Amino acid sequence: MLKHRLIAVILVRDGRVVQSVKFKHTNVIHYDPIHAIESFNKWAIDEIAVLNVSKEEISKHDFVNVIRKISTECFVPLAAGGWITDIEYARSVLANGADKLVVNTFGFQHPDFITELAKKFGNQCVVVSIDSKRHESGAEVVAIDRGKTVTEMPTVAWAKKAESLGAGELFLNSIDFDGSRKGYNTVLFGEVTENVSIPVIAMGGVLTWNHLADGITVAKADAVAAANIFHYTEHSTKKAKKYLLDAGLNFRNI
Repeated sequence: MLKHRLIAVILVRDGRVVQSVKFKHTNVIHYDPIHAIESFNKWAIDEIAVLNVSKEEISKHDFVNVIRKISTECFVPLAAGGWITDIEYARSVLANGADKLVVNTFGFQHPDFITELAKKFGNQCVVVSIDSKRHESGAEVVAIDRGKTVTEMPTVAWAKKAESLGAGELFLNSIDFDGSRKGYNTVLFGEVTENVSIPVIAMGGVLTWNHLADGITVAKADAVAAANIFHYTEHSTKKAKKYLLDAGLNFRNI
């Protein structure tokens, strides 16, 4: 049985690490992303995801440099995403140290791109990020362009489609729960995990270590991720991992 993963997420805007609250990235946590991963390497994290949330596409070139620097200090698998819109840039991100590619808006707008990435680099390398928002009708639908554009596509339907296109795993975030500190959107995440066979990463809303456990036991996610909480709690990833192991969940030991 594959072990679950604990993933630390670093959100980078214009070279700085920022906090996210309902996809607003105004609070700077670190001025150098290298500082954000120093404790993660030491304290039992299983994977790191670095996402470029900058508003301008020109940021993608500096982001490659960020990935290169982080990869020299990162001793766990590294996923990277944001503004990945062509094969050559994807190849550059991988060449500079990333192990996986995270695609969101462009993959939604150009589904064949997901398939192309999978063919070029392998399904295991392609992570489709899905940002979900509750529609005024009550339905959960996909939002793109860093949450600014709400589509009519049901979240579960897009998750199934992304799998069929070649995604190796899904990175699932709930905009309404993002930064809320009330835990994951376990109802939505559970619906997604029931409808796909590839790994699902839960993200958005964690305040307590029990919220991480809920991602596994309630939502049935394969991996649990968080951003804000890991930056504010000393030795946080070690404490989180210990809690999850003590709860009897199948994670890699500290």
